[in-house]
Amino acid sequence: MPEGHSVHRIARQFGANFVGSRAAVTSPQGRFEVGAAELDGRTITSSEAIGKHLLLGFDGTAAAPDRVLHVHLGIYGAWDFAGAISVDPTILASTLAVGAARTGQTGMRGVGGGAGTDGEHEDSIASIGAPRLARLRAGERETASEVGDFPPEPVGQVRVRILTAAAVADLRGPTVCEVLEPAQVRALADRLGPDPEAPTESRRRAEDRFVARAARSGQAIGQLLMDQSVVAGIGNVYRAELLFRARMDPHRPGNVVPEDELRRLWRDWVKLLRIGVETGQMLTIDGLRGARRAAALANRADRHWVYKREGQPCRRCGTSIALETMQGRKLYWCSGCQL
Repeated sequence: MPEGHSVHRIARQFGANFVGSRAAVTSPQGRFEVGAAELDGRTITSSEAIGKHLLLGFDGTAAAPDRVLHVHLGIYGAWDFAGAISVDPTILASTLAVGAARTGQTGMRGVGGGAGTDGEHEDSIASIGAPRLARLRAGERETASEVGDFPPEPVGQVRVRILTAAAVADLRGPTVCEVLEPAQVRALADRLGPDPEAPTESRRRAEDRFVARAARSGQAIGQLLMDQSVVAGIGNVYRAELLFRARMDPHRPGNVVPEDELRRLWRDWVKLLRIGVETGQMLTIDGLRGARRAAALANRADRHWVYKREGQPCRRCGTSIALETMQGRKLYWCSGCQL
């Protein structure tokens, strides 16, 4: 499932290329025709992310008030982009440093992309979300399209197409795709836990909210980090890596973790999320330089401490990395470093 850094990159990409433009909104697949018709012809006014939720604002009138397109990609969802696409200038240098321009995942040109295996080419600006192979396994029928006239024909099961004079974004396979009123957006934000990159609150208030919610729960900290009402945006990769970096037992109840440890855990999340937003990669090993950094940017197996390394020796202590199931999700951890 795409984690918080990917959704923030999508939000920034919409901000850099779509906000301020009048948009034609359609549903080529036909499953979002009513919602698309409600947004069609409006100007995109904002693009924000809270955790794994993308919120695109559209202007309104007295007769047709402001509306927000709310998208949660889930496991198989992704946005594909074409046309005059660039990333937010604040992350452009980091994105270009990851690799040279490659053909995008649907034949669109961009930085990153490629068919790839799950977890590779996270730095793409042509396709952001679930890796292509995961989407094909889910039944998203697609074929490669040629780079040609703009806009390209929709390819596969496109739930929503957002088209401006210069750019197009196609959404496939989301878990949630709906039109909300501003009051409903506020209610959604209230239900979600804090996100250090979200514009809804200060970093200090976000940290305090995380500490308060984690400290009052008897659930395992490994469960709490995946609870989007406790902290928004963390998925399986970041959960495993944050706990390893903190040398924290995933089974330890939140209400017995000292406050200073919870605060350090939060601040490490702030750091890793920022790296993810800037590079497009979930780089969780510090201090990588030269060939080691290049290898980590190119291959997920070289960028994590424990994630998907079950049975292999811990990079720190040599203990075999354990794999278990916690609330239906795979948990990777080291019993030598985290007990």
